[in-house]
Amino acid sequence: MSSAKKPDLFHHPEERHRLAPLAERMRATCLDDVVGQEALTGPGGPLRRMLETGRLESVLFWGPPGCGKTTLARLIMHESGAESHSLNAVTSGVGELRKVFEEAERDMALHKRRSVLFIDEIHRYNKAQQDALLRHVEDGTLTLLAATTENPGFEIIPALLSRCHLFTLRALDDEALLALAHRALALDEWLQELRVELDPAAHGGLCHLAGGDARRLLQVLEMAATVARPDDDGRRRIGVGELDATGQSRRLPFDKGGDQHYDQISAFIKSVRGSDADAAIYWLARLLEGGEEPRFIARRLLILASEDIGNAAPNGLVLANACFEAVHKLGMPEAMYPLAQCTAYLAAQPKSNRCAAAILEARRVVRARGGDPVPAHLRNAPTRLAKELGHGAAYLYPPDHPGSFVDQPYLPEGLEALRLYRPSTHGLEGKLRDHLAACWPGRFGDDA
Repeated sequence: MSSAKKPDLFHHPEERHRLAPLAERMRATCLDDVVGQEALTGPGGPLRRMLETGRLESVLFWGPPGCGKTTLARLIMHESGAESHSLNAVTSGVGELRKVFEEAERDMALHKRRSVLFIDEIHRYNKAQQDALLRHVEDGTLTLLAATTENPGFEIIPALLSRCHLFTLRALDDEALLALAHRALALDEWLQELRVELDPAAHGGLCHLAGGDARRLLQVLEMAATVARPDDDGRRRIGVGELDATGQSRRLPFDKGGDQHYDQISAFIKSVRGSDADAAIYWLARLLEGGEEPRFIARRLLILASEDIGNAAPNGLVLANACFEAVHKLGMPEAMYPLAQCTAYLAAQPKSNRCAAAILEARRVVRARGGDPVPAHLRNAPTRLAKELGHGAAYLYPPDHPGSFVDQPYLPEGLEALRLYRPSTHGLEGKLRDHLAACWPGRFGDDA
């Protein structure tokens, strides 16, 4: 029996490259091969100018998955010729950073040469880990290249953000995606061996499944090439049927703790507030399909019913509360029905934020003035001593007067002119305004 060892394919770069996923095999090796980010990489673009001048600066790439962040960082590292290090923030910590710092300092001391550090998913680093980068980026020992899918304004500490150029990348449009697909068909050896062709009728479906993500596009293309059957002339044609046979569906961009979460819930609430029921229900569907917690949506509707609709349609709060209870009892998928009902109802109601504005202003006044004494006639008088002190003695009971109203002060001394609730003329709040205006003539003036 032979004792010879089997060859380790992973010691052969060419074979390792061949076994890598198509997305890795098709990664751009020069700036001209990068698609979809021409504003940065095209003639006169800031990234191209930086490479042409040889002036390497710290850069933070922000964009959705599969838009080219890592590819651009690798190109910069290759073009720089500097000592390069790569870390992923998910699997590395301060210990790994310290090792990079030591090597970078040694390289600077011996060769007077800056090192380049690429950190993927840098938003995963906490504040202490990001703080650790500052001195070495500041003194020029390290040039930092970093990539994030999350809003840097929220996830990156200001001190580090101020030391980097922020380049914003966009999801790839259909033209860029198709250019990448056709390049793969023309250049990839495995696809060439299989004699794969892409049916023009499948262009739209392929781009739809990719959803702006180059990596996703090439994954679907590779799967479709695998399931496609050779025809009589030995060619494998990828059509709509082959895309369906991959069993793939479009992945909706959503992250419960990230930008997509906040952006989509913001679009949902703003659509309800803007009285566009169609848009509101669309965003509701996006949230539910993306995996959002239904009770979170119901809570937001409950807040909106009071904050943005208020007394213009007070039944909105009743329905929103009933919706919250129903969602809590039902769970998905049935919870979508009360959510859709409540969303449509609230979107169709007149809007008023006058109650919300009143309580916010009242709290500001209270914080500024502190505890003004309660007027004597409004005080409670549960004991004989309180009554002897005159608590409540001068109070006039409104139901005993014509129209159940009597003109008497209700605010602390010095605040008699304070005006907080200014009802609108929208919906039922208009009737409340009319009643209050009759009780307190001139209180609202021309304010509607």
